[in-house]
Amino acid sequence: MQTVIVLGKGELACRICQWFLESDSYSLEYVVPVIPEPSWTSSLTQWCRSNDVRFVDSGHFVDLDDIKEPMWKADLVFSVFYDKILPGWFLEKSRRAVNLHNGPLPKYRGMNPINWALKNGETTHGVTIHEMVPAIDAGPIIAQLTYSIYPQQDEVADVYKRSLAYGYALFQETMPILDKIDGQRQSTEDATYFSSKDQAKLGDRSNFTRAVSAPC
Repeated sequence: MQTVIVLGKGELACRICQWFLESDSYSLEYVVPVIPEPSWTSSLTQWCRSNDVRFVDSGHFVDLDDIKEPMWKADLVFSVFYDKILPGWFLEKSRRAVNLHNGPLPKYRGMNPINWALKNGETTHGVTIHEMVPAIDAGPIIAQLTYSIYPQQDEVADVYKRSLAYGYALFQETMPILDKIDGQRQSTEDATYFSSKDQAKLGDRSNFTRAVSAPC
């Protein structure tokens, strides 16, 4: 049985943790939630308490038990909307480190991929499962799913809700064959990236709805 650590937040992270908890192939050893937790989605810490799963109160991966010990290893690290960049030394302690990103990589690396897709008038978007490397969202692509979006009528909240369903479907299809998949290198020519410094350029797409609401 492979050991797994999940890092992340919200409804999708809770569903993925539940899948690992019920799996015959994985042992969910620890959860590292985003702290403070956003109020607009399900609480990952509450899920951990309800299911008697160990979690890191601080929300920081460096506070995992024995993480600095030379022999510390995990078979799988799985990130679901985690808010911290994982450095090379941490990734090297995992046999495989994987991220679920809310965008169609290599496009829309970084923050707020749904917001930017709607801002740019895209008619398709996607979710991607990829290997983690020290560069942000730049690792080889393991699996990807694309779906239609409608920038004239969709709010960020609409696409975000849709993305959770597609993200979980992709996760369920990918996990049983994960060990058989070799990630495909991303095209740097097609890559786009947005950071917190670009937030002001989103205008009325900076929130869940074009009327002021919670940030995504």
